[in-house]
Amino acid sequence: MLDYRSKNFRIIIGLLLVLLALGGFLLLRDKARLITANQLQVLDEKKLITRLIRKDPWLYVRTSRMLYRIPVDTVDLKRLGRDYPLELEEEWNPLMLALVFLFLMLLGLAVVIYYLSRRDRLELHPVEQGGTSGRKARQEEQAPRQTVTPIRSGVRFEDVAGIEEVKEDLEEIIDFLRHPGRYGKFDIRLPKGVLLVGPPGVGKTLIAKAVAGEAGVPFFYQSGANIVEIYVGMGAKRVHELFQAAKRNAPSIIFIDEIDAVGRQRGGLRNEEREATLNQLLTEMDGFESDSGVIVMAATNRMEILDEALLRPGRFDRRIHISLPDREDRVRILELYLRRKPHTVDLEELARSTVGFSAAALATLVNEAALHALRRRAKRIEEEDIEAVRERVISGKRKILSFSEEERRIQAVYQSGKALAATWLDVPYERIGIVTTRMRDAEREIVSRSDLLDAVKVLLAGSTATEMVFDERYSNGAEDRARAIQEARRIVRELGLGEEILPREEEVERLLKRLTEETRELLKKLAPARQAIEAWLLEKENIDEEAARRILRDLF
Repeated sequence: MLDYRSKNFRIIIGLLLVLLALGGFLLLRDKARLITANQLQVLDEKKLITRLIRKDPWLYVRTSRMLYRIPVDTVDLKRLGRDYPLELEEEWNPLMLALVFLFLMLLGLAVVIYYLSRRDRLELHPVEQGGTSGRKARQEEQAPRQTVTPIRSGVRFEDVAGIEEVKEDLEEIIDFLRHPGRYGKFDIRLPKGVLLVGPPGVGKTLIAKAVAGEAGVPFFYQSGANIVEIYVGMGAKRVHELFQAAKRNAPSIIFIDEIDAVGRQRGGLRNEEREATLNQLLTEMDGFESDSGVIVMAATNRMEILDEALLRPGRFDRRIHISLPDREDRVRILELYLRRKPHTVDLEELARSTVGFSAAALATLVNEAALHALRRRAKRIEEEDIEAVRERVISGKRKILSFSEEERRIQAVYQSGKALAATWLDVPYERIGIVTTRMRDAEREIVSRSDLLDAVKVLLAGSTATEMVFDERYSNGAEDRARAIQEARRIVRELGLGEEILPREEEVERLLKRLTEETRELLKKLAPARQAIEAWLLEKENIDEEAARRILRDLF
């Protein structure tokens, strides 16, 4: 149905008014033909007159075929050959008739427009009695109306390179969407929500589209910023409509990009609309069963600011971390992006020189290089095209960490110290690399003092290793040093696990100095292992716990 608030609707109404006014004018105008007294005499002589009607200031003469008129004051009825009965009619001004017709027409149109607006308002949201509800309804009328419609994704996993571990984690989600009945027979309940966590540009949205494409199900995309409206209640309403549409099209996937825009922790500086939207999201996720065929996926690069209620079991209880691609991943990504482009680029060397580039940054680099080659009328992309646009891409992407060879070595030494300390002290981690460090969260309620101190040693190990090797301190350890100080204060002052009964700041400093010395002694004793891990990182950029343990077993 045509939106009564749209510009097209207003144009149509305007044209309709003009046409109706013109029609009224034509209908109400005097159609009688004007004649003279002599012409009236001729009509009388030919006995054609059937009626005479007086409507001042005119005398209307009716024949069997025509209607004539003549001013009353110019006619002498006694001169006519016959006596005609003179009919009198109440005087009506044609202009007055036209105005009355126009008024009634406008009144009818106003009633129609009011009815349409009232009906659309009630369909959009039932208005309750009271001032707040009335204001809410008016705000809904002002808000832009959006239709929740799914898309069919044409993206497949073969179109997304460098995420092999992520693909494995998502395979069962895809199989569940393809064959939900198979899981229902065994009463298997998959997670309702999957949270993709990673820095910007690593392809979180593309991965979600690939899951929908592989499963062949409808894909509902919404950004967190788009859900939260300035209009009261519209964000919550939009969430409700999103879930209702997904249920109607089940099996399906709901993907909420940048969920931190709506799901950040409640409290502090209150935003009632955002909190209402978050509450609606939590309610919707609680309201559908895990066998409904709807999977909710979301993406964020700031999981630490999400509300705890979103992360509890039954909501986004499965989290998939997506890191910046390592060297092998970058090779596969570059192969994908250069697959249909003629080039002479050494992919291994290019991958080695693009440490810290995300998949999006690599795509931009390849595209800019192709444009540069086109501008210089070359037949293929060459190394000079890559070098010509590299700095432009780096400066345009503030998140890119672009290491020189010296910086790459410094970072490898730093991370090798952390990996060695974490492996030797049994501090769990998933991956430690030149760009990315991913420690494993401890899920224990009770933690020993020794374990807490070992975790601080791991934070100090990187800076200690670089100081031992280069006899210098570097800025790359600032974040870990700050966390080490914070953890030491928590151990001494909050947990009361220091040497003294009444904690003081001096004890925190003494504890940090002692832990630094112990870490230094550990790195000295295991120097060959640290050097082996450093070489591993320079070659492969990442090391996991199993590979580090193999190195330790081989050397000791």
